[in-house]
Amino acid sequence: MADLPFLRRIAALAAITTALLLAACSPSGKEQAAPAAPPPAVQAPAPAPTAPARGIELPSFVKLVKQAGPTVVNIGAIQKGKASGLRRGDPLYEFFRRFGGVPDTGESPTLSLGSGFIISQDGYILTNAHVIDQADEVIVKLTDKREFKAKVIGADVYTDVALIKINANALPVVKIGDPSKVDPGEWVAAIGAPFGFENSVTVGVVSAKGRLLPNGSFVPFIQTDVAVNPGNSGGPLFSTNGEVIGINSQIYSETGGYMGISFAIPIDIAVGIAKQLRETGKVVRGYLGVQLQELTQDIASSLGLKDTNGALISAVQRGGPADKAGIKPGDVVVAFNGQPVQTTADFARLVGETKPGTSVSMDVLRGGKKETVKVTPGVLKG
Repeated sequence: MADLPFLRRIAALAAITTALLLAACSPSGKEQAAPAAPPPAVQAPAPAPTAPARGIELPSFVKLVKQAGPTVVNIGAIQKGKASGLRRGDPLYEFFRRFGGVPDTGESPTLSLGSGFIISQDGYILTNAHVIDQADEVIVKLTDKREFKAKVIGADVYTDVALIKINANALPVVKIGDPSKVDPGEWVAAIGAPFGFENSVTVGVVSAKGRLLPNGSFVPFIQTDVAVNPGNSGGPLFSTNGEVIGINSQIYSETGGYMGISFAIPIDIAVGIAKQLRETGKVVRGYLGVQLQELTQDIASSLGLKDTNGALISAVQRGGPADKAGIKPGDVVVAFNGQPVQTTADFARLVGETKPGTSVSMDVLRGGKKETVKVTPGVLKG
């Protein structure tokens, strides 16, 4: 049996060795308490849901159609005793022309269709001159299905504007807008009767303004991509706020139908024509006896001009008002009667609106210098 003191010394030595080993495991030389349990993680709030991305929001024309629709009328122009049953411009004319030929109905009356819109509560209506051209009888149909025989107050072939009247009162009236406040790219709407489909609505955008077409017209047309077809002629072109800014008048087409380009007469020009037609039954406009040419960058540079604003006089009629005032070919008109001239369309319109016999000032660029001349427009005939 082992000596008891010896065993006690061995046990004490083992205890000391264990304590030294434990001390070596601790950086501070002391025993460390077991680390406290980490606090529960705070969960971050879920991000607020984001609204889905929105594309371009298209305008709604529902309110416009409800309010302005009753102001638009359908117009039937009747010619009595004509040899052909259908005229160019009739909704069925192009159909028969392309599929079998235009039928000849002998001496029966012929009917062409168009549109118009009411501008006064007592029955004055604006439309196109070509809609009622050579008509023996004009019938107006309202949206409430009432029909009236209309009286032709007058028509102007140069602007293609006509004024007619029906015997009615308390009629809904369009709101007249300002075409100068409408820019290319803005939405517009047309209401009319394409191919006889009454009160049809088509929409698009303004493509360009101030288009001067090669047809001798004095009108700086509003160009749009609104679908306009035979039967729409004479109908209103509306801005998105429900105001009329033009009269749908022409389309560019190789088929007789819509091909993406249509033209409207600015309403301010039409209203001015209507005023003269209502007062005198005809339109009297001024003329100078000049031929105009649009300025290009090359022409402007050759004339020493900084930009292409203005109307270039390319020819002067001998003995005409411009000739008497000393206007010369090569002059560039930049202002007429105090109004700026940026294009030939501007100049043609301003001259046409001037009362014949009225002396007005005209600013021209000649030889790189600005000069002011006095000119008295004559009466445009024809």
